Amino acid sequence: MPSSSPHYENKLRVRVCGILVENDKLLLIELKSPLTNQWIWMAPGGGVEFGETLEEALKREFREETGIFISVGERVYINEIVEPPIHAIEFYYKVSKVRGKLRLGTDPEENESGQILRDIRFFSQQEIQDIPSLPEFIKEDKGLFL
Repeated sequence: MPSSSPHYENKLRVRVCGILVENDKLLLIELKSPLTNQWIWMAPGGGVEFGETLEEALKREFREETGIFISVGERVYINEIVEPPIHAIEFYYKVSKVRGKLRLGTDPEENESGQILRDIRFFSQQEIQDIPSLPEFIKEDKGLFL
């Protein structure tokens, strides 16, 4: 069984992620998966806090992880992960940059030595085919880049 962070185990976690495309490239963050303990690329985002709307959580998480302030557009996907001890429901929205300078942020749920974020980059549709990324719709949906 893969090791995962105790922050994410044995509870339902609601996550929200943003799909930001600039110059025909999709922004992804490299992070250590709490499910597999492997490095993967995902859209920026994270957990929704109690009392926070999905839109508020997405703006906060995007700013924390990327340094970019966003506006939130349409919801494009809902993804559910049920692989005990992990259970998460993820909402994916198209987002647009309002302001800010791209930088790799931190995960406030982890201490400095346990950070799970490692890199941040824009990828073309072709480049995404050759990297470990989740969920699968990121590789499959050609419409994400429109």
